[in-house]
Amino acid sequence: MNKETKLRNHNITAKAALKFGSEAWVLRKREEQRLEAAQMKFLRHLLGITKLDKEKNQCIREKTEAQNIVQEIKHYQKKWLQHIQRIGTNRLPRQALKYRPEGRRNTGRPKKRWRDQLHFED
Repeated sequence: MNKETKLRNHNITAKAALKFGSEAWVLRKREEQRLEAAQMKFLRHLLGITKLDKEKNQCIREKTEAQNIVQEIKHYQKKWLQHIQRIGTNRLPRQALKYRPEGRRNTGRPKKRWRDQLHFED
């Protein structure tokens, strides 16, 4: 199989599998690193480059014209937010976005929420 066919296969299958359900993910730094590592492992294999070759990730992405998977997921999440803001207020995703539970949280570090990572105003 040539490089273009392998890259198209990556875009159709592997990238889709990595991004599945990502519109509602809360991405922590560790998860971002793991997603990027999975993508780079495939791209290195596609080009026949090993880690011993010490090729930078940016150079590999330029050779394959691939975008960073984490940036794609963040863009996808922004598109999903815009979609939720357009739909009617009686729909469940919109209600879930605007939901504010009563009561207090447990002590300790606050959990990272989906809406906290997007930085938008209500």
